[in-house]
Amino acid sequence: MRKLFFLMLAILLCPEYDFAQTTDSSISNTSATATAPATEYYTAHNKGKFFIFWGGNRDSFSESDIRFHGKDYDFTIYDVKAHDKPKGVHVDYINPTRMTIPQTNFRIGYYFHDKWNASIGVDHMKYVMTQNQLVNMTGHIDGHEPFNGTYHNDPMYMTEDFLKFEHTDGLNFISAELTRVDDITKYFHVNTDWIQLNTLVGFGGGFLYPKTNTTLMGMQRHDNFHISGWGADVKAGLNLTFLKYFFIQSEVKAGYIDMPDIRTTYNGSDRASQHFNFLERTFVVGGIFHI
Repeated sequence: MRKLFFLMLAILLCPEYDFAQTTDSSISNTSATATAPATEYYTAHNKGKFFIFWGGNRDSFSESDIRFHGKDYDFTIYDVKAHDKPKGVHVDYINPTRMTIPQTNFRIGYYFHDKWNASIGVDHMKYVMTQNQLVNMTGHIDGHEPFNGTYHNDPMYMTEDFLKFEHTDGLNFISAELTRVDDITKYFHVNTDWIQLNTLVGFGGGFLYPKTNTTLMGMQRHDNFHISGWGADVKAGLNLTFLKYFFIQSEVKAGYIDMPDIRTTYNGSDRASQHFNFLERTFVVGGIFHI
């Protein structure tokens, strides 16, 4: 009888014991799950990453006054109009032997903070004085028939036999920039490793290294690169990053360029100077990664 009593007692106690163990285990697992840290996306932090991009641009320029001077001439033409020289969608953008022929942008940079990066690059713009426009001209010319004379704000057509003026082998703006980047996709609770939309604001400055094509009164042109001045800009844009490492980006830059030392002809004493505002629109593709 005593053995039966202990057997029944063991049967009654065993389920209670198992239940307690199971319950404690479930509570422990639930607690561990609740306190486990959420998955952190690769795109959540940028500090320590490098980026590189390549693309194209379109440009607009304000009117400018251009002074030309040399041994036997010194004159200024006023309110000169100019435009860019786009190539449109073209294979030259990806042809390694012709990549510098279109209007292009190249930049490489580093994130020293999650929201800030520093970069260096070149904006290869093109500046073309509008041919055959009528401008006012002041100054004097000697020894260059049929243009000899003294001018006092006189109207003058910019014909090719008088002046052709282009920075078409590059209005090359080589600059350093600081840019702030803010992720706005995180507010929509999406996986930013798949797709991420960022806003961009920044500023930069640098020097101009153009290869100016100038035909002035029939003289042999200077046909080499030359540091001609400086520039500065501010910018805003959007960046769309996808699959962690790739992005497309578009920016609008507004800036100022001052070139007091432009080479014009083969004669080293011949120079030009000008300053103007510019508006640049860019579209680029690139990558972002840790090294």
